[in-house]
Amino acid sequence: MEPALDVATAVDDLRATWARGDADPAVRTLVTARLATLRALWRDRPDLFSPESVGVLRTLADALRITPRVPPRGLMQPARRARFDGGAPRDVLKAIFGYDAFRPGQQEIIDAVLAGRDCVGVMPTGAGKSLTYQIPARILGGTTLVISPLIALMKDQVDAMTAVGLRATFLNSTVAPEERRARVEGLRAGAYELVYAAPEGLEASAGGALDGVDLALIAVDEAHCISQWGHDFRPAYRNLAGLKRRFGDVPVLALTATATGEVTDDIVRQLALAAPAHFRGSFFRENLRLCAYRKGDGAVPEVRKAILGLVRAREGESGIIYCLSRKSTEATADFLRQKGVRALAYHAGMEAEARTRAQDAFRRDEVDVIAATIAFGMGIDKPDIRYVIHRDMPRSIEGYYQEVGRAGRDGAPSDCVLFYSWADVIAYDRFADSSEPEVAARHQRLVREMFRFSEGAGCRHQAVVRHFGENIAPCGASCDACAKSDVLAQASAGAARRPSLAPGAAPSSAGHAPDARDGEIFLRLKALRRRLADAAGLPAYIVFSDATLLAMARMRPRSETELLAVPGVGPRKLAQWGGEFLRAFEEAASARPTGPAESAQPTGRVG
Repeated sequence: MEPALDVATAVDDLRATWARGDADPAVRTLVTARLATLRALWRDRPDLFSPESVGVLRTLADALRITPRVPPRGLMQPARRARFDGGAPRDVLKAIFGYDAFRPGQQEIIDAVLAGRDCVGVMPTGAGKSLTYQIPARILGGTTLVISPLIALMKDQVDAMTAVGLRATFLNSTVAPEERRARVEGLRAGAYELVYAAPEGLEASAGGALDGVDLALIAVDEAHCISQWGHDFRPAYRNLAGLKRRFGDVPVLALTATATGEVTDDIVRQLALAAPAHFRGSFFRENLRLCAYRKGDGAVPEVRKAILGLVRAREGESGIIYCLSRKSTEATADFLRQKGVRALAYHAGMEAEARTRAQDAFRRDEVDVIAATIAFGMGIDKPDIRYVIHRDMPRSIEGYYQEVGRAGRDGAPSDCVLFYSWADVIAYDRFADSSEPEVAARHQRLVREMFRFSEGAGCRHQAVVRHFGENIAPCGASCDACAKSDVLAQASAGAARRPSLAPGAAPSSAGHAPDARDGEIFLRLKALRRRLADAAGLPAYIVFSDATLLAMARMRPRSETELLAVPGVGPRKLAQWGGEFLRAFEEAASARPTGPAESAQPTGRVG
């Protein structure tokens, strides 16, 4: 078939899709995505488009700018009870987020939610839990309430949703009264698809603000916090026990990254979920390289020198160093700064303003390293953390898994290095002395499990997932035991670990070294991302994640059509930042010396 006929057919299909219902959010999302693809093709090949096709596309573009009239609340049909085209979630995934395929578990959870069922999703950090409520928020209509303990993260979450074209807001104690009133009015008028609130707020002002709001879904993030058997029990989460009674038949989606079977059962009981669907993903994260070293071992250098070597070998990359005490966070950060590393401390004993400054500096890549207690991390949605170092042993395997899970959320290779000793066990025992006997005994059991894990000689990934009831074969190359590798020796030898440029929606292979040119382009793209993020007042990862930049460096798009094919590039981000990135590739191509072998390459390709 002639390309021009293909275009004419695509335009006719798009017109027919629009005719199915211009007020349907799923239809509008699908038309927006396909229109962006055709617009990019038109800019590259206008000769393929007839005047009639161009006229149709312009008419559709104008129609999309008009907000559809929402019928009065009493006449509204509850979209969440409708039957959905099985392809709709995948259409939204591509149209909004720029990905072609779901990660394991996402589709199953989304389908359960769209069917109106309560659901419990246990998925590892980095598995894309947030998409399981963000995509339904667009399809269901009404408003999705997201309950999260991460007040410091809510603005970034809303900024990230705005960047991809979802209408979102948050209600918490940081919002000024006048602004809060405006947001509440917007909620009741149906202006927002997503609203984020803390559990404490549901018993206070945020709870009253939801009266009169057409809630389609309630998502409870970090749901393990509701269970006293979890490693991070938060009493405020017990306020959520009446959700089902308060909001009637609205489906509830409970999400967590770390929950044993006992904790999962407690989540169901506490939230009074009705015959919920369950999805439990694999806890194995291939892109995390786990290593452990016993402090005081003659073969292991002094811990702070070892940490310095690890950090210097990853210059310019983001990392977290977890410490047992507030004093050691400050000492570690001071030591690294003295050695020229951009580092700050973070712990609960700091003034709130100082904690916020440190957190913001890390999110915006103004510092590379945060030395922190366990108080740091849940408020960070930064996908490009390339390493997590434990200066001291964590309290439990669940805590360890939660903390190392903050590395490599974008799927790119990341290192997790643990230093441990029996002295850490004794320190935790002292902390537990003031607890009730039953609680103290449980803490002692958990910390000894963690020590045995640290001492273990077998596959570390295998041991971690076994704790959560999963059995896997040895990882093969993602831990020190299986790979027979020594990251401390590599760091001291100055071995640079290069980023992986593996393609796909969620790159997870840690063993593919890119060529030097790809690495150079990646650094150019990171610098451009930083400039654009600073200009917009956003954390850099909201522009594009490291994984998306790595895919760009590998694919080297030369047109808007090719840029849209990069995982993580959707129509909204293409319109906002695509031109800047395409110019960067043009500049890289013109700056590269052309040798005899390179001159034979097809013209127009960068590299």
